[in-house]
Amino acid sequence: MIDRIDHVSLAVRDFEAAQAFFTEILGAVRGASAGDERLKYFWQIYSLGDMSRLEIITPTGTGSFLDGFLRDRAGGVHHITLQTPDIQDAQNRLVARGIPYFGYAEYGDLWKEIFIHPKDAFGVLIQIAEFRADDWLSPSVRMQGQRKTRVERTDRGVCLEIAHPGGGTAKVSMDVDEARLLMEDLGRVLGQNG
Repeated sequence: MIDRIDHVSLAVRDFEAAQAFFTEILGAVRGASAGDERLKYFWQIYSLGDMSRLEIITPTGTGSFLDGFLRDRAGGVHHITLQTPDIQDAQNRLVARGIPYFGYAEYGDLWKEIFIHPKDAFGVLIQIAEFRADDWLSPSVRMQGQRKTRVERTDRGVCLEIAHPGGGTAKVSMDVDEARLLMEDLGRVLGQNG
């Protein structure tokens, strides 16, 4: 039902200060962003390291759906977003187990979502969404082209970069001996199968 945790969403009053903290101090890379006039908020996705992501959401006016959440705090974890390959299957599984959900929405082919209320999820607002993760990331953190791997020589051996199905890439550094073992394993497996 769930492929992975996609991101943790932080609601903040001071968007500029939060963005500066995560980008300038922690090195987060900005991805997709948008505003919602109806719900009166703005969101921005950030990538950290190989595959970790967070979202910062902030109200854009009085009457935002975030007003209650931010009433007595400057910010905090608002929800976690879980990626599913099939939103309809996720809905069916929740219904079959008697777990209520709300807020079904579709945004074209880009995004389909539902939410599970904190009272039904051990105190955590959970967003379950069907989407292609790379669509929301900066090109600088995605594997370019159709390749799924890239290898670069380093001082100690090699760095293997792998496109992750959840978007972005993972990097694995190997010394020369580890790289040779990987090549032997690949040669053995490919020799058996082809």
